[in-house]
Amino acid sequence: MPRSEFYPPIDPYQAGTIAVDDLHTVYWEQAGNPRGVPVMFLHGGPGAGASPTHRRFFDPAHYRIVVMDQRGAGRSTPLGETRDNTTEKLVEDVETLRRHLGIERWHLFGGSWGSTLALAYAQTHPERCLGLILRGIFLMRKSEIDWFLYSMRVLFPEAWAAFAAHIPPEEQGDLLEAYWKRLDSPDRAVRIAAARVWSVYEGSCSSLLPSPELIAASGEDTHALGLARIEAHYFRSNRFTPEDKLLRDVHRIRHIPAVIVQGRYDVVCPVVSADELHRAWPEADYRIIPDAGHSAMEPGIRAALVQATERFKEYR
Repeated sequence: MPRSEFYPPIDPYQAGTIAVDDLHTVYWEQAGNPRGVPVMFLHGGPGAGASPTHRRFFDPAHYRIVVMDQRGAGRSTPLGETRDNTTEKLVEDVETLRRHLGIERWHLFGGSWGSTLALAYAQTHPERCLGLILRGIFLMRKSEIDWFLYSMRVLFPEAWAAFAAHIPPEEQGDLLEAYWKRLDSPDRAVRIAAARVWSVYEGSCSSLLPSPELIAASGEDTHALGLARIEAHYFRSNRFTPEDKLLRDVHRIRHIPAVIVQGRYDVVCPVVSADELHRAWPEADYRIIPDAGHSAMEPGIRAALVQATERFKEYR
């Protein structure tokens, strides 16, 4: 039977930072086999940062596992920095790291916002991509952002009520701008308070069954501040032109092996976006997990992702 469980915990064999401009310094690490097939893990959010668990999707004997905390996220500095922070800059950072590490071609593995960034990078640099493993598809369209800000209350009314309650009633007509005013406040306490509520809201809606561990992790200060500030910034200022650019440009990558893994009951990134991507990219292997939501840690999604990395061992 194909493997479907995480690999054991593994430490990086190399870690460092790279100054990508005068403002941003990006953290990166490598784990697994230094002579293995390179794979780039792209975390979600934007702004969520990577964790040690993310190395465990990959066979460390086969893969050279590269992980990067994107601008403003995790161990990259400055934390939560929105200046000079765009999708185009993140694509450049991924390419800068590839050259820095001397990698010719690599797989891309990304979920949620990581799927967005993987698509944007692959469509810009298709010649550098061996394959794409994508989960919880997000295409950065207004309909998806409005769903997150308002319509998730259809299925998670109590989580949305707590999210909205942080904002005075007279400002709730534009939750994004109201949150941004607080997330960009000069008062750190105001920033942290808003960031925690935003991040816990997302964490509360991210799994099919309640996950106290996920909700607790969502409220941690570093994670919450990076996620909420960068996410709100991207929702306000970094949508694609045209809005459906990632779908329009799929023709640039249809020759690249790909797997799309999507939870049927993903509330954060509903299945309709994955369905549209697959219709534009019928060559991709499309797997809907019938008993899962958004989180990559849910059993069915985790198993499908590990199975995809096992399958991709044939692409070198």
